Amino acid sequence: MPAMLDIRWWHRCRTRSVEAMEKIAFLGLGSMGLPMARRLLAAGYELTVWNRTATKAELVASDGAKVASTPAEAVRDADVVVTMLADPDAVHAVVDAMAPALRPGAYLIDMSSIGPQSFADVVAKLPEGVTAIDAPVLGSVDRAAAGELVLLVGGDPTPVQAILAQFGRITRCGRQGAGSALKIVIITAVIVGVTEIAEAMKLAAAYGLPDDLVKAALGNSPLGGAAARAFADGVYYPIRLAAKDVALAALSADLPLARTVHEQLDRLADREQDLGKVVEQLR
Repeated sequence: MPAMLDIRWWHRCRTRSVEAMEKIAFLGLGSMGLPMARRLLAAGYELTVWNRTATKAELVASDGAKVASTPAEAVRDADVVVTMLADPDAVHAVVDAMAPALRPGAYLIDMSSIGPQSFADVVAKLPEGVTAIDAPVLGSVDRAAAGELVLLVGGDPTPVQAILAQFGRITRCGRQGAGSALKIVIITAVIVGVTEIAEAMKLAAAYGLPDDLVKAALGNSPLGGAAARAFADGVYYPIRLAAKDVALAALSADLPLARTVHEQLDRLADREQDLGKVVEQLR
């Protein structure tokens, strides 16, 4: 019996170490990146992190992450690199800094919302032998912490599927770059919809209708999804990032509504608030 117990113990430890052999570098520990990095640590992966503001990286050091001082240092020994950054400029700056240190056989998973053209430009900068996958996400901070994001994946996610599964549900979008494209399509519809809810509430106020009545009616209308997002609690998608995403959409096609919404978002006084706060700011 003791020998059998020893074998079982060894088998469990061996399985764990094989899982933990995957060395991951996570770059970008903002409101979304931080809980995502913590999920990888909780799953037992060996994780090195980098963030432009170093104090944020220290938040996961106590959980077992190694903290790198530069993007190149973070990715030097990584099998998989995850980037979760604010905008195309940030992604390109980090890729420029880390690309020379990426080793052949590594995977880059960009989970930022940068659009298909910027992602294609990122791919062009990568050394030979590095595979890029785009996997932008739908969901806010609460979903990131719970591992319930929707991942829109372009390219073949099979080699890194176990890692992606720590963040949520994988939607295979097809070719490389298709995930980035679908993210912009969906998020633009959400942003325009939430902005329209804000105008509907403004119109209702002009008619003297009670807020509760209007919110309930909108929730039961074809705009119910947009209304739910506009009035949601515990979520955080800053207005400045919404403005960035809808601007990316407007660069890709003739979208008069998107351009108008971008102008509205861009002039708001507090663009660090969640997107739902446009209901208050546009009234």
